[in-house]
Amino acid sequence: MNVSRETQAKLDIYLELLKKWSSKINLVSSSSLKDAARRHFEDSLQLGYLCPPGARSWVDLGSGGGFPGAVIAIVKPELEVTLIESDQRKAAFLRTVSRETNTPLNVIANRIERADPQNADVVSARALAPLTDLLSFVEIHRAPRGTALFLKGATWQNEVVEARKKWRFTCKNHKSETSPDAALLEIGELSRV
Repeated sequence: MNVSRETQAKLDIYLELLKKWSSKINLVSSSSLKDAARRHFEDSLQLGYLCPPGARSWVDLGSGGGFPGAVIAIVKPELEVTLIESDQRKAAFLRTVSRETNTPLNVIANRIERADPQNADVVSARALAPLTDLLSFVEIHRAPRGTALFLKGATWQNEVVEARKKWRFTCKNHKSETSPDAALLEIGELSRV
């Protein structure tokens, strides 16, 4: 990963915490831990490159093990990053990552639809829900001119087609650098049909 030594040190601490906690709670699949640097960290870093200039706040939905939100907080310390995770154990893990890496994170242990609106410049999610459902969450937590950034798998094109039945939005797709069939979706100008 092309990051500073200080940032790499924080990511290394995070990786060790991920390995330790994953044996107790299901943060990521055990098979993905062997290649966690690429599968989780580099995958998350990709979204950081799409962060709009001038963005000040980022909210990550259904953060789980902290991907991509906690990684974004480490590599972009200028952002105020909020992670929304309903599982109390995973929220405790995220708070531990914040403390151990000395990275400010606001962790909300609540369901996405019950959390107070975040009015974020950027809303992200990874492996959470179909795009149609994600856009409902974005509507709650995005600032009026904010952007949504999603890591999506091989069926991303079908998800965009389905979502357009209920939503109007702009969508730029960027090729994933970590998975040949996946895409990074950059969504804006969201409104209901």
